[in-house]
This record gives sequence, structure tokens and C-alpha cells, in this order.
Amino acid sequence: MVALARSMTGDHPARPVLVLANDASAGGLKRAAEMGIPTAVVDHRPFKGDRAAFEAELLRPILAARPDILCLAGFMRILTPAFIGHFTGRMLNIHPSLLPKYPGLHTHQRALDAHDREAGCTVHEVIPELDAGPILGQARVPILPDDTADSLSARVLVQEHLLYPAVLRRFASGDRRPVLLP
Repeated sequence: MVALARSMTGDHPARPVLVLANDASAGGLKRAAEMGIPTAVVDHRPFKGDRAAFEAELLRPILAARPDILCLAGFMRILTPAFIGHFTGRMLNIHPSLLPKYPGLHTHQRALDAHDREAGCTVHEVIPELDAGPILGQARVPILPDDTADSLSARVLVQEHLLYPAVLRRFASGDRRPVLLP
């Protein structure tokens, strides 16, 4: 979130209008507030499995902020097709694998267990199918012989902070060609 917000200055075609989290202790909320970006929290726990009610509550601050593009980062809730439909073609997500490999969770350990030679991250459009939307960018990271899931995750995170801002700039300009970082 911070890398995205910091990138949206000068001639960047986008500006941050809201940082929303489902956990009031999310570090990005404090950082956003320090950057002067409005924040909101919608805790999923009181909805106890009622996704429709949770998503209705999520929509309130989002629609009030009137974003052109939604950028998901670290939002670990599966959204319903109805919610995603509000933002078709305007919602991005970053995922810590080279999609279509390893959608879902535990991506770094899965790459290590498969003895892959490289890992990375992907920015994609959000569609109702999990981690399956059109790929808008990827960055690759070699897997080193002594890597653990944590060490690999740390190196992939560095690339995420480079890739997502580059993809957002291009996407906000109307260009959906993939950004490929080495």
C-alpha cells in the first residue's frame, strides 16, 4: 500500500482516495493516515460468515470515496462475484507467485516444495475466479539453494513494491499490456 501511495505523485495518472482494511490493527492504516490518505475499517468478524452483509458494509466507504480503480494488497478475504461485479475491469490484486502457478495460499512453500528455480509475483485483474484474472505484470526472483519460505517471501516482497506501482501507472493510463520485470 505504501509503495503504491508513494508512487502516485507528480504526473502519475492516479491518486489514492481511500485505504480500507478489515483489521483495525493493519499497519497500512496508520501509514495512510500519516500520508494524509483517508482510511476506513470494516471488520469482517461481526458478520460471522454473512459475506453479503460484510460486502455491503465494505461498499459504503468505497463508493463514498468514488475510486476509479481498486488496488487490493494483503486483503485476505475472498470476495463474491456480486462484489467484484461492481468494479469489473477496475480491480487489481497482487499475488506472491508467478500465476497461473500457485493461486491461493502458501505460495512460497509450494514453489520450494516443487523445486522450482524461480518464484515471483503477479499483478492481475480481479475476476470471480480466485487469482485467475488477466495478468497485468510479473516480476521474477531466483530461488536460492538455501531459501526458506520466509527468505523467499522477503525477496519477492521487494519485487512486489516495484511491480505494483509500475502496473498501476500503466493501467491508470489505459494501457493493459503486461509489465514484466526481470
